[in-house]
Amino acid sequence: MNNNIIIMAIIAGATLIFILLVLLIRRNAKKSKLRKMLDDLDYQKNQIDTSPVGPELSKIENYNSNEKMRVLYEGWKDRLKDIKEIKIPKITDMLIEAEYSLNKKDYKSTMYKIAKVEMEIYKVKTASDFLLDEIKDITDSEERSRGSITKIKSRYRELLQKFNETKSEFGMFEKTVSMQFENISKRFEEFEILMEHNQYTEIPTVLKSADEMLNHMEVVLDELPSIVLIACGILPKKINEIMEIYSQMVKEGYPLDYLNVEFNVEEAKKKISDILDRAKVLNLEDSLFDLKVLTEYFENLFTDFEKEKVIRKDYEEAKRILEKKLYKTNKLINDIIDQIDDLKRMYKLSEENIEKLYGVQSSVMQLNDDYKILNDHTKNNSFAYSKLTGEVEGLANRLAQIDEDLDNTLNVIGNMHDDEVRARQQLDEVKTLLKKAQNQIRTYNLPVIPNSYYVELKEAKEAMNEIVKELDKKPITIETLNTRVDTARDLALKLYTRTKDMMKTAIMTETSIVYGNRYRSSYKELDKNLNYSESLFNRGEYSKALEITINALNQIEPGIYDRLLKLYGEKD
Repeated sequence: MNNNIIIMAIIAGATLIFILLVLLIRRNAKKSKLRKMLDDLDYQKNQIDTSPVGPELSKIENYNSNEKMRVLYEGWKDRLKDIKEIKIPKITDMLIEAEYSLNKKDYKSTMYKIAKVEMEIYKVKTASDFLLDEIKDITDSEERSRGSITKIKSRYRELLQKFNETKSEFGMFEKTVSMQFENISKRFEEFEILMEHNQYTEIPTVLKSADEMLNHMEVVLDELPSIVLIACGILPKKINEIMEIYSQMVKEGYPLDYLNVEFNVEEAKKKISDILDRAKVLNLEDSLFDLKVLTEYFENLFTDFEKEKVIRKDYEEAKRILEKKLYKTNKLINDIIDQIDDLKRMYKLSEENIEKLYGVQSSVMQLNDDYKILNDHTKNNSFAYSKLTGEVEGLANRLAQIDEDLDNTLNVIGNMHDDEVRARQQLDEVKTLLKKAQNQIRTYNLPVIPNSYYVELKEAKEAMNEIVKELDKKPITIETLNTRVDTARDLALKLYTRTKDMMKTAIMTETSIVYGNRYRSSYKELDKNLNYSESLFNRGEYSKALEITINALNQIEPGIYDRLLKLYGEKD
């Protein structure tokens, strides 16, 4: 029994001793950790205390040749003094307090004080680093500034050489650009003066100014020659050409008010003058863009003039055709109305058919009034030909409808006399078509006229003679006459259409070949195709020649066929 008690006592004692040893080891470990943290903080404090701020600041003493530098130096000196004499000692005191708490084994208080020391060291180190950066910005500025000015001077020399090689392109602004280069050169002189007097705080401003001036000079050298060329050469020439064409067209009766040419020219001159005035101080903002817009406007104006000329020709031709058809329609309806009583005696006419005839007469009279208004507008130059063309087309469509109504009414009445009159009118139209076809052939000296064309011409003339024979017969066989008229009209229209198409194709072919000549020396394949096209053209194979030429040109200048169609495809 006593042995058991002794054994248990021994075990309990051993356990207690083990626990005490563990607690002691943990306490010593914690103390060692805190001690290490204090040592690290002390090292960081010493790092701050021995930072190169002082040596760097001592270099500034050599730069105190100007008031601004002296003010900066005194400020930095005060901030360093605050760090050295106030903040570092404060950290030392805080470390001593933490050391005291550690020795007293007050670990909780020690951890709190260590945290405060860490925060204070962070703030002081940040202030010290910031101060060092500010000072080094000055002490390193000479080397840094020398490197920057070397790069800037290199750019300056490159731009100056470029200017000297292209002086003639700057025209009246050559002296202005030269003076600007002199101004940049003065920035280099300012730089050297500042460096000599250790005014490093002013140097960045000079470097920035020189860099910005060189950036602007790059723009000037790139854009000013083009501005001079356009504003002093191209645009004034275009304006003079525009005004000459405009004045001549106005004298010839073209209504061009809708284009506002005179106003726009004056505004363009003001704009050009403003651009040149701003260029005198090298202000080129948007100048090149504005000049390109003006150039495009005047290019389009040339196109508008040409378009107006083309439209006028179309209008006059359409008006001439309308006038001729209207005259025939007036004559026909008046002849029928004059014979209405005879028709009533000779034929059994219904009141409905008679009313239709009077309705057609009324429509023709209204059309005559509207045509007179159109003539008045033409004489007064009130409207552009593009608008007048629309009006004459509208009248032509109305006349076509009136003629159709008249034909329908006459067909219903079945008047043989009307058929005869219409046949004679259509005979005149056939003659006119044949005459126009032959006149077109004469207006353009084609190298070859196909034999098939002469065959068609002969057939058309023979068909026209058949109409004359039928009209000379007494009595006239209307059915045969109508057949002869239809045949002759179709043949004449076919011949006229073929003539127009052949002329158009020939003109387009010759134009495209001439247009392609500019590329002959540069494109061997094109030259070969053009030679072949010329051969086909001289043999009268115009369509094939046009196809080969267009296909060849499209390889170099896509869309050429559409532009040719625009010029020739819409012409009558």
